[in-house]
Amino acid sequence: MTPATEPAAHAALPLLGELLLFCAIAGILIPLVRRFRLSQVLAFLIVGAVIGPYGLGSLIAPDSFIRHFTITDLEGTRAIAEFGVVFLLFTLGLEMSISRLWSMRRWVFGLGNVQILVTAAVIGSLAYAFGNTGGAALVLGLSLALSSTAIVMQLLAERHAIATAVGRVAFAVLLMQDLMVVPLLVLVDHVGEESGMALVHAMLIAAGKAAVAVSAIAVLGKRLVQPLFHRVSSAHQSDAFMALIVLVTLGTAALTWAAGLSLALGAFLAGLLLAETAYRHQVEVTIEPFKGLLISLFFLSVGMGVDLRALAADPLWVPLSILGLFLIKIVLATGALRLFGVRWSTAVEGGFLLGQGGEFAFIVIGIALTRGLLPQEAGQFMLIVVGFSMLAAPAVARLGRWLGGQLESSQDDPEMALDDLPDLSGHVVIAGFGRVGQLLGEILDRERIPYIALDRDASRVRTLSARGASVYFGDAAHPDLLPGKLTEGAMAIVITLDDPHVAAEMAERISRAQPGLPVLARARDEQHAAVLREHGAVEVVPETLEAALQLSGHVLEVLGYNTDAAQHLLQAVRLERQ
Repeated sequence: MTPATEPAAHAALPLLGELLLFCAIAGILIPLVRRFRLSQVLAFLIVGAVIGPYGLGSLIAPDSFIRHFTITDLEGTRAIAEFGVVFLLFTLGLEMSISRLWSMRRWVFGLGNVQILVTAAVIGSLAYAFGNTGGAALVLGLSLALSSTAIVMQLLAERHAIATAVGRVAFAVLLMQDLMVVPLLVLVDHVGEESGMALVHAMLIAAGKAAVAVSAIAVLGKRLVQPLFHRVSSAHQSDAFMALIVLVTLGTAALTWAAGLSLALGAFLAGLLLAETAYRHQVEVTIEPFKGLLISLFFLSVGMGVDLRALAADPLWVPLSILGLFLIKIVLATGALRLFGVRWSTAVEGGFLLGQGGEFAFIVIGIALTRGLLPQEAGQFMLIVVGFSMLAAPAVARLGRWLGGQLESSQDDPEMALDDLPDLSGHVVIAGFGRVGQLLGEILDRERIPYIALDRDASRVRTLSARGASVYFGDAAHPDLLPGKLTEGAMAIVITLDDPHVAAEMAERISRAQPGLPVLARARDEQHAAVLREHGAVEVVPETLEAALQLSGHVLEVLGYNTDAAQHLLQAVRLERQ
């Protein structure tokens, strides 16, 4: 390549060096993180801070060879990294459903609004007391009240805790925060220029656009998306299927962005559309590798924006401001969760989880700086505080989880554990959380299917709940507990209790009270299984029979039977014994 053509070729492939470096980092870092069970979020944040323009990029000469192992184009990298948040919200939409989202309305619109408004009022008042104008204080309060959806949901996903009590309440708050981005962006565009009825009129127009966009996506999406996926999947072409996923995700995100909503919210709506279709699981599997890489790039870009030199330049106010932000948000979020009936252990863990600043603060404060609403020095200082808070988020969340576990183990009345259950829909109820129930819960966690497990062993409940399992203290055999609130909106109930008579009575009671609710059960042997079927269980698995059949199948295969022939014979024996 001649010198004359080299710049043109480089311009035609922007960010090529940055992307190659990121792929190299991801290929090395992700296996190490998984091997040593470290936080992927924290690992990429730290590496981003080291290789970014404020880390090695500021220390190495431009003509140095080592310069190729740093990233200096922060804005360009962030633009690509935003797609990671888009696909993260898309997969969250896939795991939800419209009925399940509606069942969480009290938590989304009630708890979410309380957390945002109270936090914004406190932070805004402090900003005003430090000499900011009323408009600047309002923008700072609302933007810093938001948390990082990407970081919180990734931390929950790493420990399979999205379906737990703390995962559900955190997701409800984050969803409301994403919805608040619309009025917040309108506010920062008009505050200082318009006031009174003019500002209200501008916000009503923006809300009207948003309502039209969401309605259009809901109506047209149902009529277009499913037929499109049916046609493409029938052709059995994986590349076309992937292209359609990207089209639906980015197309819906673009529509919401054009209406003044966030890209992430549009992607979430696209996921909701596909959640009700038969293609949900295939879509999730197809995009999982790309989503993971793009999310990692997002965390890398956030770390790159953290100026480590700011700590040395202002060793007092930066750490104090970060600590103050965490304290305010943790205390107020914990209080809001307690106000809505969440028990102390979950409320404390949720408060620590939501304590950091969010990615939308970069956007909102950036707009405020360009419009002169915030002084340059104050705006840059708050961006540094938000960046460092996101860097510290994994460690703070781990501290909150430990404190929540300590409160859980010291709770005097374990029956209070049922008080913090949010309204559920589409979940599974597990009666008894011994070895069988725990394995079932692990599988449901992997598939992101919400469940509620009950067990009367208080020590077991405390231990497993501290590990993130959605298990609560309660005697599942008690007639006042099941059926009841826990089974409303449930998809199935699984009985794993040891006592045959208690299990049979429970199956009969539930089948009579809720005849449409499938009851599945574990049995000791065929005789116990027959009793459970007579009392209303639709599916029963006898432990001794299934163990014997599996062992018999292995024996037949060792003796030369092919797998299909062995399984056919075993199924015949299974039906005969049943």
